[in-house]
Amino acid sequence: MPEESTTTEAMFNINLRRARDTPSPRRAKAAVNLVRKFISRHMKAEPENVWIDNQVAIYLWSRGARKPPTRVTVKATKFEDGLVEVTFPEE
Repeated sequence: MPEESTTTEAMFNINLRRARDTPSPRRAKAAVNLVRKFISRHMKAEPENVWIDNQVAIYLWSRGARKPPTRVTVKATKFEDGLVEVTFPEE
């Protein structure tokens, strides 16, 4: 009997408005940290086990460090080893 891999996928709309509470030169980094914290909370994983795809990070930094986007839609995939991958959803 073949074993099925236990991966969990979920789509999230993450509000990044709280990144505006940090000093302006650090807002994009704060947005990345907000994504990591949100995903770790909702996918029940440790923050160091959350891997953010390069395209998502580029999008968060696309307007510079001072003006990150206010929200982002991502797909989170949790693998059986506890690693969570954050990517853009395929369209």
